[in-house]
Amino acid sequence: MAVLQTPHLTLRPCRPSDRADFISLELDPQVMRFLNGGRAFDPEIPDPNSTFLMPRGTEPYVWTARRTRDDTFAGWFCLWPESETLAELGYRLPHAEWGQGLASEGAFALVDWGFRSGGYDRIVATTMAVNLASRRVMEKLGMRHTRTQHVDWPDPIAGSEHGEVWYEVTRPEWTGG
Repeated sequence: MAVLQTPHLTLRPCRPSDRADFISLELDPQVMRFLNGGRAFDPEIPDPNSTFLMPRGTEPYVWTARRTRDDTFAGWFCLWPESETLAELGYRLPHAEWGQGLASEGAFALVDWGFRSGGYDRIVATTMAVNLASRRVMEKLGMRHTRTQHVDWPDPIAGSEHGEVWYEVTRPEWTGG
């Protein structure tokens, strides 16, 4: 995994010293509202029913994002391999960093790395249909909506009745070739 540089962010492979920042992010109800409804939880006890990534600083394929100008924690990004040619994009930013284009900037760098250096042919991303901000990030990347999936969750959260949307982009679409 490479260190990636964007105009405002430095993305580097996560490490154990990032753990406190990751946990702080997960304890913010605004950040977690589309993942677990914003419910409080004990970060020391893994949730066996969790279907989303909760990094602790030792995970492969997770990059910690810090603002280049002052090293402030700006979230994390991941490109999780589903197979040798397919990866899933994920990202989570602190509420204070929303609306500044950082999610698009970091995600763009990671998708570009995935196609140019990671060997992927296709990259997908998912979110709740009602998470319009995350959907907009995916659209800015040139990802296209491929399906909406409705799942009967054992403990549904507000908006889950509208389904989970899947977006994807292929290497030829990304590179123009």
